[in-house]
Amino acid sequence: MTDKQFDKIMKMIRMVLDGCKDLEEAKQKVDELMDDKKAE
Repeated sequence: MTDKQFDKIMKMIRMVLDGCKDLEEAKQKVDELMDDKKAE
């Protein structure tokens, strides 16, 4: 993994966390993103 890829992943995580009210909602959104990626 390159530094650029890592930075992009961290930015995506930050966007998910910023848009959530609590930790459980953040976990759910991350799980949904992981499921979407596996389906491709």
